[in-house]
Amino acid sequence: MIALADYGVGNLFSLCASLKYLGIDTEVTKDPKKIKEAEKIILPGVGAFGDAIKKLEECGLSRVIKEEAKKGKPLLGICLGMQLLFERSLEYGIHSGLGLIEGEVRSIKDDMQKEARAGFKVPHIGWNRLDIDESDPLFKYIKNREYVYYVHSFYAGKCAESVIASSYHGIEITGACRRGSIWGTQFHPEKSGTVGLNILKAFTEV
Repeated sequence: MIALADYGVGNLFSLCASLKYLGIDTEVTKDPKKIKEAEKIILPGVGAFGDAIKKLEECGLSRVIKEEAKKGKPLLGICLGMQLLFERSLEYGIHSGLGLIEGEVRSIKDDMQKEARAGFKVPHIGWNRLDIDESDPLFKYIKNREYVYYVHSFYAGKCAESVIASSYHGIEITGACRRGSIWGTQFHPEKSGTVGLNILKAFTEV
């Protein structure tokens, strides 16, 4: 069984529909016991980092997710869920994350301005090509430079060692990351058509 962590800020409907389509046994839960019993964990998320990490802590899921991930249980963070895996976020202040992957969440707009890049809209919304590390098991069913769907204004930076996929949007955007059995995707696989379904399928098999 795969546990979908429900802490009030997830894109659960589309994700559940995608996993159901794949025939995957899935349970949406906010129960720490269910998280512990699950074979794998998916941490979804949309919205602001500060609010999300607060809710994750308040419902008692922050600690159990960290514990299970450190034991080696496969974990996939999606969109904001991926950002929460990092050490901190600079989104409207400084907020501590789960600290499972080294790096920080940064503003796309601010970093584009530092590099004097123009003509790219923020938020980064829509389809973009994904340059992948083809050796990673998360991508075993897709090809390099296929399209995935993004909706975000912040991205993971200072994390070069964990980047396994990227897209270009004025700057290099971390599309996916990995540390051991912990993966994250900034894009939404559940909104990325067949490519996204194949990524979810691959995660269920790791």
